[in-house]
Amino acid sequence: MFTVHASRCLGFGGRINQTRIVLELLILSFSFRCSAARFMTSSVAAAGSSSSPPPSALSGGGDGGRKERKEALGWIEWFRGWCAIVWEFLFQRIAASHVENPLPLPPLEDVTCIVTGATSGIGLEIARQLAESGAHVVMAVRRPNLAHELIQKWQNDKSESGLLLNVEVMELDLLSLDSIVRFAEAWNARNAPLHVLINNAGIFSIGEPQRISKDGYEEHLQVNHLAPALLSLLLFPSLLRGSPSRIVNVNSIMHCVGFVDTEDMNMTSRRRKFTSLAAYSNSKLAQVKFSSILHKQIPAEAGISIMCVSPGVVHTNVARDLPKIVVAAYHLIPYFIFSALEGSRSTLFAATDPQVPEYCALLKSDEWPVCAYISFDCRPTNPSEEAHNLETSQLVWDKTLELIGLPSDALGKLIEGEPVQCRYTSKAQ
Repeated sequence: MFTVHASRCLGFGGRINQTRIVLELLILSFSFRCSAARFMTSSVAAAGSSSSPPPSALSGGGDGGRKERKEALGWIEWFRGWCAIVWEFLFQRIAASHVENPLPLPPLEDVTCIVTGATSGIGLEIARQLAESGAHVVMAVRRPNLAHELIQKWQNDKSESGLLLNVEVMELDLLSLDSIVRFAEAWNARNAPLHVLINNAGIFSIGEPQRISKDGYEEHLQVNHLAPALLSLLLFPSLLRGSPSRIVNVNSIMHCVGFVDTEDMNMTSRRRKFTSLAAYSNSKLAQVKFSSILHKQIPAEAGISIMCVSPGVVHTNVARDLPKIVVAAYHLIPYFIFSALEGSRSTLFAATDPQVPEYCALLKSDEWPVCAYISFDCRPTNPSEEAHNLETSQLVWDKTLELIGLPSDALGKLIEGEPVQCRYTSKAQ
């Protein structure tokens, strides 16, 4: 299984949970039996038919042997995905029992971090703990006034210790790609290093109808995938100045049931019914796929590590749009659900642990098809089987660049320090 590779590669606690391995092996065995049964059935059917197969069968179909495009997850993949989700929900506290809460952080006096969505939930805890460890924290948020209130509260809480927090606020609206470009231009203009970019902000509007941003994109797709992708690329000049640096994408176990149709990433073709669950899952899978290609294309000497993390099943404001009955259920099962403080641990680990860049470099040298993925228990794990599909990951990369208005050679130019034109502004570099 995919998880075995992570265990072999990693030197900082790569032990695999045996319960999950057994579950995956059972599913794999069941999948093999089903495949064998289908093979036997097709063989019997072929034996009872003409001994000469039609020309289309020999050529791979009537399209001249072209590989048929995958249009959805197979049911085995879907089943395995939901098993992973249920397992994480039921056993995350047990699996993460070895992780301290809060997670101890090293001194970060010379580290600059940008955190999106830092006024609530996991993002709030991430920003606060980084600041209390001495980091220069930039809260990239949609509501600056709320961020300033939080900073004042944090400073008051630390008044007795005499610790002066180094936190600032910059406005950023992920539902506006123009806002992202303006944010990146303003930060890059400082010519200051950026050591850690944490793409934390996200939405999950369960049960809500499809909503389109002013840029013309489905909101889950834009906030959870397109916006972080654009922000990450446009901040490359600053990340290079801060090298060794990291991009940490807060992902979700829900990517395991996602599927990205690059011909309909916006989910507007009506080929399949829109649901917010599908939109969220698809956007998180797209983030993993894009991150994996970014991880592969960045030269090792650039010193920028790319990773995705799962915070676990967390009670945060991402669930603010859930139906009331689901919100009530969240409050009834506190044993299973992580608090925001607990959910912040994997992201903080990915952002600060000194061995994480070594692991990312090892995956790059080993030509592993996906970027580093850190689980809720601060251990490396593997994203879904679909995330390992390099062919579709490359398609997601190409389509994402098209949607966010960057040329196909944008990454190479940014690494070389050349200006890049983005269609959402007159100037991007």
